Amino acid sequence: MFKKLGIQLYTVRETMRNAEDIRATFKALKAMGYDQGQTAGCAIPYDEFGKIAAEEGIEIVGTHDDFGMMQNDIEQVIKNHRALNTTNVGIGGMPGEYYASKAKTLEFCEIANKIGAALKPYGMKFTYHNHSGEFKRFPDSGEDTMMDILLKNTDPETVTFVMDTYWIQHGGGDVCDWIEKFAGRIEILHLKEKKVTEWDGEIGEIGQGNLPWKKILETAERTGVKTIVVEQDCNWKDGDALKSAKISADYLAQFLDK
Repeated sequence: MFKKLGIQLYTVRETMRNAEDIRATFKALKAMGYDQGQTAGCAIPYDEFGKIAAEEGIEIVGTHDDFGMMQNDIEQVIKNHRALNTTNVGIGGMPGEYYASKAKTLEFCEIANKIGAALKPYGMKFTYHNHSGEFKRFPDSGEDTMMDILLKNTDPETVTFVMDTYWIQHGGGDVCDWIEKFAGRIEILHLKEKKVTEWDGEIGEIGQGNLPWKKILETAERTGVKTIVVEQDCNWKDGDALKSAKISADYLAQFLDK
């Protein structure tokens, strides 16, 4: 069983706008049972953010960061991630142009491999977070989805994935099947709930929807997923992201070996 639970800090972004609020939020998350955090940008300097996280017992396990900087100023990227004490250098989604065709997706793979190679001497890896658009097929890609293309054309030594459970389901995939397919390549698994509405699904607290969490977590552990991270972009309980974070943490406690 997993021993630690993380949270994508985008979930609680409204309470992380200055140093004082960031510290208070980390304290609250720690009390709920979160030991790890993944950033989606930092509202204060990286070194200050990393210092506060460490003081409050929150390990930064990865980022969603600036793709342009990764291409144009890798030295600053490395400096920033060292300040956070993390080795996972990630982006939160595919820049839109690379969804356009198989050729553009392959171009993105080349860029990802180049960034990963530049990070490798520093013990860091490039990580990519999916949405549902990656589950489409291009006219010239046969049975391969865009996700298959990303898997097959990125270097497993330097490029890893932040797989998102909600977006797999939203894209028409089976969560456990895709975790299996990406065995050994998933650095972080985003635990994101899909609740059923009249016609489609909406994001909600873990355990309040329809995803089979016991099976998902068993599959994740068996296939080598390193870190599990709750993410809830919206639809918070009473409009309060911290309330939603606690609901998710309380539900997931049954699966943790603490």
